Amino acid sequence: CALCGRTDDCPEKYGEKRTHVEYNLTVHYYCLLMSSGIWQRGEEDEGVDGFLITDIRKEVNRAAKLICNICKKKGASIGCVAPKCKRSYHFPCGLQRECIFQFMEDFRSYCWEHRPVQKFLDKEPRGASQCTICLDLVEQLPAYTVLKSPCCKNAWFHRECLQYQALSAGIFFFRCTVCNNKDKFQKEMLRMGIHIPERDASWELEENAYQDLLHCYQHCDVKRCLCKKGRDYNEPDSKWEIKRCQYCGSRGTHLACAAMKSWEQNWECMECRSIFAKSGNYSKRKRSALPPSEMTNGTTCLLEEPPPKSPRPSSGSPRSFLLQSPKIMCQNLSPCSHLELPASNRVTVSLSPVVTNRKLSVRHQHLREQRREVCNVLKELKVQVKTKPTRLNINAEDIWSSALKGFRQRSFKTTNTIEVNFSNYKSRSKTNNSVASKHHFFQLLMLHLQNSPLFEGSSGKNLSLDFQAVKENLYFEAGKMIAVSLVHGGPPPGFFSKILFDCLIYGPESAKPALEDVADVDVAQTIKMIKDANSLSSLQSTLQDCCEFLAAAGCLRPVTALCDKNTLVNDILIYHVIKRITLPLESFRQGLKTLGVLEKMQMHPKAFSSILCHKPERLSAETICDLFTIHSSSDVNKVEGADFWMSYLQDVESGESVVTLEDILLFVTGSCYIPSIGFDPEPTTKFLHIRYPIGNRLLNCLELPITKTYQQFKNTMELTIRNTLRVERE
Repeated sequence: CALCGRTDDCPEKYGEKRTHVEYNLTVHYYCLLMSSGIWQRGEEDEGVDGFLITDIRKEVNRAAKLICNICKKKGASIGCVAPKCKRSYHFPCGLQRECIFQFMEDFRSYCWEHRPVQKFLDKEPRGASQCTICLDLVEQLPAYTVLKSPCCKNAWFHRECLQYQALSAGIFFFRCTVCNNKDKFQKEMLRMGIHIPERDASWELEENAYQDLLHCYQHCDVKRCLCKKGRDYNEPDSKWEIKRCQYCGSRGTHLACAAMKSWEQNWECMECRSIFAKSGNYSKRKRSALPPSEMTNGTTCLLEEPPPKSPRPSSGSPRSFLLQSPKIMCQNLSPCSHLELPASNRVTVSLSPVVTNRKLSVRHQHLREQRREVCNVLKELKVQVKTKPTRLNINAEDIWSSALKGFRQRSFKTTNTIEVNFSNYKSRSKTNNSVASKHHFFQLLMLHLQNSPLFEGSSGKNLSLDFQAVKENLYFEAGKMIAVSLVHGGPPPGFFSKILFDCLIYGPESAKPALEDVADVDVAQTIKMIKDANSLSSLQSTLQDCCEFLAAAGCLRPVTALCDKNTLVNDILIYHVIKRITLPLESFRQGLKTLGVLEKMQMHPKAFSSILCHKPERLSAETICDLFTIHSSSDVNKVEGADFWMSYLQDVESGESVVTLEDILLFVTGSCYIPSIGFDPEPTTKFLHIRYPIGNRLLNCLELPITKTYQQFKNTMELTIRNTLRVERE
């Protein structure tokens, strides 16, 4: 290089090394950019990227008179821009001495004494954390080799990792790997001397780089294919659409051939089923025929029953035809937990001995108390929500994509009141259905998240590792959606594992994973084999068989004693369950900070655990009775009316009615679950001289008729509720 005098060809450090034979000139690109006495006076195609050859020769002659303060040789073309600082140096020497070169604006350079530094608060914890690029440990110290993210509190990077990332990603894709912030992050990194080239990402420049990823397996592999057009026929959005195995993706089936009712159902191929069966974690699901009323176009179709993780209707309550429509919210959806609300001005009604003698377990009662606490906390957060509406246009058949689009639109604000319009439903009553639509939307969204690839596990779920989801910032959006659902009256997730909850509340460093937290069957089997080894030779043999996995996990080490297996198992668990998902976890945490939800979770961990880690209890007659405050006028025999009301609730709970408790709640509030935040306003019941019951969803008020006999009361209730929900469905 004519400027630094070195022959090194290292584009990552010194920029591209360019030789112009016609001018007998070789320079490093960065040496040229940072030289103090030269500017681009030509066009891009003139000289060397706009630097004229005559100007370069003048700069070489000027630098020949200056001695480098580091290597003591001539040719120091770069000078520190700090006032009164006379230091000069070569570009490679400056890198070696930890100088800062700013690749922006005037391309300034700062020596080791005057270089800019990042500000650190005295209260910030010191120690080691994980570089979110290379995943190695990085010391949380104000050093040249370590950089801190300006937008994330606990994001630290190696300078070298950031520089390689910037060169690969380019100006369009270089951003914080945790929260995806671009502007603030790039500005700080440029200030601290990271070069961000003005070009597209390296992976975008390769021609047909993703061509192989566009191919999807499309072949029906079941033993008996029912499709007349052959096993390779695939028609989207029909029963002949091919569904791939949810685990391997290398086997497929038509929806009809596997007796699947919708695309949302999961399917596993025989090979994956056999693996699960051998591991003991696979329970074979039964198949049953649909009743004649549910056959499509007169054809018979065998459907699988819902998997064990899918919520089922209340015990003793027959599945009502009122709930078969996708517009009615409670099909296959579990009602949320009951929150006991204050009993001021409430008429106390004694239940029959069947209900009053039901003693809740201590644990059950404790969960109720914690959920009441969550209700009060969420009401504090709801104060932020304004009456100004934000409308979301949702397609129930593609709930995730439409919700993601709505949450990312510029006009969407989490502090505005959310109004939901289902684009594939024809709504007649905007007043009533606007309330129901919002409840329906949040319930569908939480159900989708529970079964989405962002989470893994059976009942208690942990975050999975999906690099595409990390790149698209989907973990952040998922956390944001859960926070918004809690504050705006939606259901809680209820599927968090204890280890995920502990990582969110107390930080990943304090979490202690167990073998049950490993969702991957192969990894769990490997850990179990190591744990069950009863001799040093069998342990070493097991480690030899899985050495590639251990090397990838950073846990490959010599074992000299049988007791070393305990430390090894613990290290594997920490890597697979916690360290492996560091990026998704931090992004998910940032999403949960929406509306201050994460902060409240950390202040009330036990209370929030009751709704995030536990399934909601099913609706009961007692639950509905406690939920509704009974208001009665002076001319109403309140005892008689209340007795009919309670008797009817008990009949519904025991299955002696054509409607369910969820139907009643839906009829009055527009929701078949009780939100964690409770209803606003609180549900009330009135007994009036009217012919039919009325459900006012704006006021959450149920007006009940006064009748002479219980049978009249029951017939009137069932007729009205059934017909009302049928109209909504149609």
